Amino acid sequence: QVQLVESGGGLVQAGGSLRLSCLVSGQTSSKYVMGWFRRPPGKEREFVAAIRWSGSSTNYADSVKGRFTISRDNAKNTVDLQMNSLKPEDTAAYYCAADLDPRGVAIPTRIWSYDYWGQGTQVTVSS
Repeated sequence: QVQLVESGGGLVQAGGSLRLSCLVSGQTSSKYVMGWFRRPPGKEREFVAAIRWSGSSTNYADSVKGRFTISRDNAKNTVDLQMNSLKPEDTAAYYCAADLDPRGVAIPTRIWSYDYWGQGTQVTVSS
């Protein structure tokens, strides 16, 4: 079992940057996959990015490729999301998630694949 706590959200102007952090407590394993999802206002939760705890591979939604970078720090037990060139459409509640038993080779992008979720942190991008 793991606990996830997000931090780093806030208000930023379009073109700016923010760094989200997810503190992971509990037992971790190199096979875990850690993901970031978001829920824009009035929309469904959607996949943003994910990384294997081993750091061996990552996956990004097309909408954030080239702008967002996911990384993990094993020493601090955090999974970070560096967000650059932010756009108003990036406005959303951002959630950290953990898949403790990922199936297959591909990094999962479906919500139902993830077992644990944080409470979320709000990111607002003004135009």
